[in-house]
Amino acid sequence: MSVRLCGIRARSGPRDSVALVNCLSSFAHSGQRPCLTVYNEPNFEKMNERILSASDPAAVTRAAAALRAGGIVAYPTDTVYGLGANVFLPHALEKVMEAKRRPEEKSLPVLIAALDQLQELVTRIPADAERLMAAFWPGALTIVLPKQPGLSPLLGETTLAVRQPNNPAIIALLAAAGSPLTGTSANRSGWSAATTAQEAWAQLGDSVDYILDGGAAPGATPSTVIDCTVRPRRILREGALTQNALAAVLEDLAL
Repeated sequence: MSVRLCGIRARSGPRDSVALVNCLSSFAHSGQRPCLTVYNEPNFEKMNERILSASDPAAVTRAAAALRAGGIVAYPTDTVYGLGANVFLPHALEKVMEAKRRPEEKSLPVLIAALDQLQELVTRIPADAERLMAAFWPGALTIVLPKQPGLSPLLGETTLAVRQPNNPAIIALLAAAGSPLTGTSANRSGWSAATTAQEAWAQLGDSVDYILDGGAAPGATPSTVIDCTVRPRRILREGALTQNALAAVLEDLAL
C-alpha cells in the first residue's frame, strides 16, 4: 500500500511513516485539512494475467465469456479505452459504476455492433438521428435517444446514449459477447481517460476481469454527444466530431 499526503508519497516503511506522522501533526496544529490519498501498488503479476492481446481471437473469446457471466472488460476503441459490461445485466452495470467510482446520476453510454440492436435499447429513432447514423456511424458520435423502459436506470432514466464504434477490437468483442456493452471510458470518474491498456490498469486495477490491449488508442478525444430527444437538437459534448460537421447534416441544431 502507498499513501500520498500533500505531495508526500510513502510506502509501508518506518521512515516514510514517521514523515507522514510529522506532516499530519503540522496540519493538526495549523487547523488546515490535509489531502490524503491511499492506493494500492500495481500488482504486475495480476496485470500480466488480466491484460490480453486484442488481436488474439482466444483472448477475445475469453473476455466475451467473462462479459456474458456478468464481468467487466476494458477495451480499445476509436477514441479512448472503454469499460464494458453486458447492458442487460444490472449487477454487471453496478460493477462498472463501482470500478469507476462513478456517481449514479451519471448514466452509462452504450456501444452496439449493428443497427438492429437499437430496437432492444430505444423506443424510436427520429429521421434526423438516422441521417446522423448514416453519416457518422461507425464512428465517434454518441446519439441520445428515448430509452426502452425495461432497461436499468444506470443507463439513463428516460434516455439512452448510444454509438457504433469503429475499431476492430471492440467490434470483435461486441460480436463475441452477443450483446450491446457499456461504452464509458476506462478510468476513475473525474480522472484522465486511458489511452493504453496499462493506463486503464493503473486506474482500475483488478476491479476488471480483463483488459484487451490494442495498443495506444488513436486519439485522447472522446466521442461527440448529441441529444436527439429535444428540439432543436443539442450538442451535449463536442469531442472528435465538430459542431460544423454535425450542422452539415442537421438543419435543426442548436448553435
